[in-house]
Amino acid sequence: MRRAGIVIATLAIPVAIVLALAFGLAACGDDGTAEPTPTETGTVTATPSTSPTVDTSPVASMTVSLYFLRGETLGVAHRVVADTGAPATAAMNALLARPNARERAAGLGTAIPAGTGLNGIAIEDGVARVDLSADFAGGGGSLSMQARVTQVVYTLTQFSTVEAVVFMIDGEVVESLGGEGLVVAGPQKRSDWAELLPAIFVESPAVGDVVTDVVLIVEGSASVFEATFVAEVVNGKGTLVATKTVMAEEGAPGRGAFAAKLRPPPMTGRGELVVYEVSMEDGSRMNEVRIPLRFAVED
Repeated sequence: MRRAGIVIATLAIPVAIVLALAFGLAACGDDGTAEPTPTETGTVTATPSTSPTVDTSPVASMTVSLYFLRGETLGVAHRVVADTGAPATAAMNALLARPNARERAAGLGTAIPAGTGLNGIAIEDGVARVDLSADFAGGGGSLSMQARVTQVVYTLTQFSTVEAVVFMIDGEVVESLGGEGLVVAGPQKRSDWAELLPAIFVESPAVGDVVTDVVLIVEGSASVFEATFVAEVVNGKGTLVATKTVMAEEGAPGRGAFAAKLRPPPMTGRGELVVYEVSMEDGSRMNEVRIPLRFAVED
């Protein structure tokens, strides 16, 4: 913190000198108008000035998951936001602000119309009542409307206090959205909108993450043949540095959770997590998802 110094200027000018100066200078000012003649002298002490106080203490922050779209299915970004004590509101405001440049470069987009505003969120008994502006229900077909609802439901239900979401538009609870009348009657749960998940849905790590540990934990859910897929780490040059066959708890057509550990060598700079299913017909990659990461693991 910088403190302005205190300046004290003491001007003691004899009366005779002041009067002489006044006589010579009082005839006119810079603009040709008459200036008043000083009639007294004395000691002038400048008023101490201080700079505005600036709070340099660190602002508390938290990381939230934002559920955007990668193509026509969900994709996840992790975003650091200010910890205001209202995490659901912070996450929703960040979601409505749309993907940032890094997230867009990673292929993430959104179905939520630009200009959609958050009027408020009330959470009670595990249900979040989210009040959005009318922009949220405007434009787009059935798939776009499903996608935007799914984005909101998943973003809010990441918090342990929220199990389901009730939609409101400008203060009124709605049971359908859009011209085609997408039904959103009653509290909406994640399971109601799971059809928009990709075959391999990685929730962590996510776009925006910086990996600082030698162990990379990969978590999410999958709906793949025999519950099996491959997870790889490649470095910034595209060289494979770690690979693992991952088993989900349930195979297709069901969906099972998974958690796996990869151990890439210590490295810094850019890299990617790549997940994919291997085709049983020709061995080609299916349902591939690439998640750009930054590594900061030193030897």
